[in-house]
Amino acid sequence: MWDSMIADLPLDERPRERMHKHGTRSMSDAELLAILLGSGTEGKNAIELAREMLDDGGGVPMMARNEVDQLTKTRGVGLAKAARIAAAFELGRRSAAQEIKVPPAYDAKALARRAMAKMRDYVQEHLMGVFLDSRGHVLREREIYIGTIDRAVVSTRDVLKFALDANATGVVLYHNHPSGDVSPSAEDREFTDRMSDALELANMRLIDHLIIGRKVFASLKGRSIY
Repeated sequence: MWDSMIADLPLDERPRERMHKHGTRSMSDAELLAILLGSGTEGKNAIELAREMLDDGGGVPMMARNEVDQLTKTRGVGLAKAARIAAAFELGRRSAAQEIKVPPAYDAKALARRAMAKMRDYVQEHLMGVFLDSRGHVLREREIYIGTIDRAVVSTRDVLKFALDANATGVVLYHNHPSGDVSPSAEDREFTDRMSDALELANMRLIDHLIIGRKVFASLKGRSIY
C-alpha cells in the first residue's frame, strides 16, 4: 500500500516530514503535488504518481490550466485527488491576483484639507488621531475626544492606548478650533509637549499636532500656519 511504501523511505525524504522540517520552498514540484494527492496507486507511491502526472500534464504551468476532468486522465488520479489539485491551483491564482494594499502615506496638507471640510461647522472641539507605521503610512485614524465649546481635555493615556492598539510608531494629532482662529493656545502647546514626551517613553513619535480652522490650519510642531 502507498502508506507503507512512503514509510519505507528515509525520514528526510518523506514529503510531509520534509515540509515540516525544511519548509515548502525546499521541496520539488513532485513532492508538493504528492502531498496534495495524499496517496499513490497500485505499484506507485504518491511521489512517483506525482512525477507521472507532471509528465502527462506538461509540468506545473500547464497543469494549472487544467480542469478537474483533465487532471483525472492520469491513471490513479480520481475525482477526489483531481479536485484537491484544482482547488490548490485556484487558490494560488486568487492569491496572485489580489493587489497588495499599501496604506496611504501621511500627507499633512491633504489631511488638513479633508479635516477643514469636515470640521468647519463643528461647535465643539474634536481631537483626532492618525496612527502611522515606521514608513509613515496611515494604519488607522480615529476620534479620541470631543470637548466643550472652547476646550478639549484629554489624557495622554487615551492616545497611548489607541496608538498601541494600532501598533503605530508615529502619531499625528489634529483638532479643530470652532472659532476658526488657529492660533495655538497655551493649553494646546502644553498638551503637545506632554504628548510628545509620553510617546517617546513608549518608543513612538509625535509627528505633528495640527489645529484646524475653516480655511487655514496650523502645525504646532512646525509652529507654522498654512
